[in-house]
Amino acid sequence: MLEVLGRPNSINVRKVLWTCAELGLEIRHVPWGAGDLSLASAEFRALNPMGLVPVLRDPAANGGRGLVLRESNTICRYLTARERRHDLLPADAAARAEVEQWMDWMATELNNAWRYAFMGLVRRSPAHQDAAAVAASAAEWNRQMGFLEQALQGTGAYATPHGFTLADIVLGLATHRWVMTPIEHAELPAVRAYYEHLSQRPAFLAHGRNGIP
Repeated sequence: MLEVLGRPNSINVRKVLWTCAELGLEIRHVPWGAGDLSLASAEFRALNPMGLVPVLRDPAANGGRGLVLRESNTICRYLTARERRHDLLPADAAARAEVEQWMDWMATELNNAWRYAFMGLVRRSPAHQDAAAVAASAAEWNRQMGFLEQALQGTGAYATPHGFTLADIVLGLATHRWVMTPIEHAELPAVRAYYEHLSQRPAFLAHGRNGIP
């Protein structure tokens, strides 16, 4: 059976859990990083020397020799390709690139924008309590979300013109985090409509809009 390793409040773990749910995969979820399951342990570091979640174990891959993967976007792409779900990750090179550019943007520009404000306001990190830095992070977060607003105004539904894809899994979780964080939110009606539209999907309610920011 596939194993997904990582604490359930991690946005990156939730990407993988949501993807697995959309694919209808039976998995074993082990919440490393919570309770006594330390990411610093030798057992976990043998799987990911970087000590980060999520980690995927696929014992059936490579002719039964097994596969261990890190990096949430890579895991999501792998599972989708494994199941040949070209609706979620198109086979056409151009269409696939349109999906992957949003995944990469979320992992870089958008994540960098929200990190300080989220860590300060939600995680209550002592290292992220500078009020000016929190305000600057929130402003940049709103600015970046404005790019998603523009895209959604153009498509009318999802991030790309290709229907619901992996891009919407990563962006849906990012949108949920934006909604849940106590900042002054920009007026982004298409983003708000997108959030409600995604909320019609049971897998998003289970792993995205589930009360965890």
